[in-house]
Amino acid sequence: MAGRAAVPEVIWARPERAGRGPRPAYSRADIAAAAVGVADADGIDGLSMRRVAAELGCGTMSLYNYVTGKADLYELMVDAVSGEYDLPDTSVGDWKADMMALGRQTRAIMLRHPWLTRVMSTVYSLSPNALRYLEYCLGRLEPLDAPGGAKLELIGMVNGIAMTTVANELALAERTRSLPWSEEREQAVRAAYLRREVASGAYPRLAGLLAEAPAPDDAAESFDRALRRLLDSFG
Repeated sequence: MAGRAAVPEVIWARPERAGRGPRPAYSRADIAAAAVGVADADGIDGLSMRRVAAELGCGTMSLYNYVTGKADLYELMVDAVSGEYDLPDTSVGDWKADMMALGRQTRAIMLRHPWLTRVMSTVYSLSPNALRYLEYCLGRLEPLDAPGGAKLELIGMVNGIAMTTVANELALAERTRSLPWSEEREQAVRAAYLRREVASGAYPRLAGLLAEAPAPDDAAESFDRALRRLLDSFG
């Protein structure tokens, strides 16, 4: 079995298959696709080297010739789904509009692959598709009069808003599926409780806020609003 290296290394700088022998039977793209398929179907907790090997039709020990363990699988998986971005050659001519479009794509990708919020990390920012995405974002941000470091922070914040929003959406959806009653019934009970508490006079600021607050909108609208506020803060 290929063991973990004694020194830090980047998977993308390694040969696709460790050791000598015949031409590799599987590419990294093959392994990534199999791993993504398992995680999409059964969640990140259902991912294992054995499951991925079974999807590929090889033995678990054979898979270790290509990856050292789950950490490598995660990196391949994040790179694979990062390749789902549509990065058009032409810009709309407005960096805020471009970043809004990218942010919406990020949210959509994370919703398609619910496991992604669990494993996403800056550790995986060196993969080919991650670098392609970063270079594209920096190109779209050229009209923004800001230091390079600030632009990197902005990109990270856009991704952070998407990750936080989607993680909350997924958690709520998972909880709703586990309830022995309807979501509408629970929300009605919680709303009635909140009205009673606010009417007690113990929370005057909250009462004022709720009196003037608009009706809640859906997750996509909330996400867009948060993203616009972030982008507006940069200029």
